[in-house]
Amino acid sequence: MANLRAIRLRIRGVKNIAKITRAMEMIAASKMRKAQDRGLAGRPYSQKITAVIAALSARSGGKAGHPLLEQRPVKKIAILHISPDRGLSGGLVGNINRATLAFSIERKSTPMKMVVVGKKGLDFMRRSQRNIVAEFTGLGDKPNLIDTIPISRIIMDDFKSGAVDEVYVAYSQFVSTLVQKPEIVKLLPVEPAQIPPQQNVEYIFEPDAAGVLGALLPRYIEMKVYHLILESIASEQSARMVAMRNATQNANELVGELTLEYNKARQESITSELLDIVGGVAALA
Repeated sequence: MANLRAIRLRIRGVKNIAKITRAMEMIAASKMRKAQDRGLAGRPYSQKITAVIAALSARSGGKAGHPLLEQRPVKKIAILHISPDRGLSGGLVGNINRATLAFSIERKSTPMKMVVVGKKGLDFMRRSQRNIVAEFTGLGDKPNLIDTIPISRIIMDDFKSGAVDEVYVAYSQFVSTLVQKPEIVKLLPVEPAQIPPQQNVEYIFEPDAAGVLGALLPRYIEMKVYHLILESIASEQSARMVAMRNATQNANELVGELTLEYNKARQESITSELLDIVGGVAALA
């Protein structure tokens, strides 16, 4: 009887866990769709400003026209590490943390600073004793551009002052609902994309191409950082939805196994009681 009671309690506990993980899966699915919509909404702007900057760079005499375009010998590097504030997202947190750590080990001969976004990445980098110069947590699931501008400003100020010579961003790229890939991309110095001749457009600039380029480049970096943070949020919610779905399925499978075990134990208990009764009757006879 004690064994049956323990199995019943365990079945009840696993069912409660399945209810919680199911609710978390539905919440993550809702947040994922919203994060995807926000990321997709910014793509046309991102593509257009990239094309305009490419044209501006060509018209203003190449990379010498603005500090954010300046190429110089790499003596110091900065990494913007973007991670979630919360866990329960499968292997996403571990994957992006390991990717950044591997990149820093690969470049260990070059002094490296880290700007960390997210509690999970911050905890990991502290344990790994990385050189953290700035940290940002609590951005939430729906940050606005104004919330991410301080991150962009720190990066741009360090680059323009010569405190760092290159800036990279480590984030989780949203490929699909089931696939989120850790990526490390170069952010600074800006390397404008080359426009195919058939897509080249003649712009009229006022006051001149260099002036417009100087005004647009900081906006471009701010938009780029914001977009990568949105992409990381979409990846986080997708990974959490899949992880909670798997947890729910595992819990339901465990309930089935425990129910079968409970029925077997109950049947054995009933059989044992019947044998006791038959044995008692036989003894009286």
